Amino acid sequence: MIAVFAGCATQPPGPPKPLSVIVFPGGWNWPMWVAEEKGLCAKNGVAVKVTPTPNSRFQLTGLIEGKFDIAMTAIDNIIAYREGQGGVAVDASELVAVMGGDPGFLRLMSAPEFKTIAQLRGKTLSVDALTSGYAFVLLEVLERNGLLLGRDYQTVSAGGGLQRYNDLVAGKHAATLLTAPLDVQAQEKGFNRLTDASQALGRYQGLVGGVRLSWAQQNRDALIGYIRAYADAVEWLYDPNNAAEAIAIFLRNQQGASPQTAATAYRILLDPNDGLQRRARIDMQGVNTTLALRAKYGQPQKKLGDAGSYYDGRYYEAAMRR
Repeated sequence: MIAVFAGCATQPPGPPKPLSVIVFPGGWNWPMWVAEEKGLCAKNGVAVKVTPTPNSRFQLTGLIEGKFDIAMTAIDNIIAYREGQGGVAVDASELVAVMGGDPGFLRLMSAPEFKTIAQLRGKTLSVDALTSGYAFVLLEVLERNGLLLGRDYQTVSAGGGLQRYNDLVAGKHAATLLTAPLDVQAQEKGFNRLTDASQALGRYQGLVGGVRLSWAQQNRDALIGYIRAYADAVEWLYDPNNAAEAIAIFLRNQQGASPQTAATAYRILLDPNDGLQRRARIDMQGVNTTLALRAKYGQPQKKLGDAGSYYDGRYYEAAMRR
């Protein structure tokens, strides 16, 4: 399914630049929904077409092949493909993050019968792909609780967060990492939150905006407009005067969400200390945490670059200048 953001398609004082953005479905797209309904993309000269992705492989290979202009993805996915650890033989040397998004919001959720992490011994847990995304967060959290992959549990690739949520609810797997607010929806159905994985790891960089450098250089103004529209939407969400309208936007866009889910998502995703990253600013210390996990678990093992080698801040800095 492909959705065109109607608000982003409104004609500005000049023709808007079409942009193709691929995202994981879920409540973390709240800023993009706001950009749609408040016309922030049009204001910044872009018209955004959004494609939901079933998994990281589809998303990243599509971005690399030029089928999409921007991917809202985990920065670990960008690092994995850049370093040849993404499980797909492609040239990803041009991939780079250009903006932040969120700190992950990762919670380990289990079926109702599993009350502790120790009870996951001998069970099958789901990941997007064991080579990328948030899989290493899962491995680290379980290792810190005495469980090792292969010896104590198995994993299966089940796709992005929405797919893993559906499989967990369907009873296909014992547990998985879910990003808020999918964890809230799972709890409403009687599933257990075993731990807050992001908090257990400290500062962590989750979602970012990723592009190909050659595309960014050729489409500088459009990329700056997109970053600015997204950042403005985040700030609109954080304004308490917009809370009721923000929740209404969430309910219109998040399938299966209840008013309680929306209210809880508002509290979590807009937490002033650990919510969506203000003005979409990336957390370089969080990138270092992501790199440390990849250095430990990534295959084939190799020396990784420093955090700054995976981020090009020129476009973000230009977007923040008014």
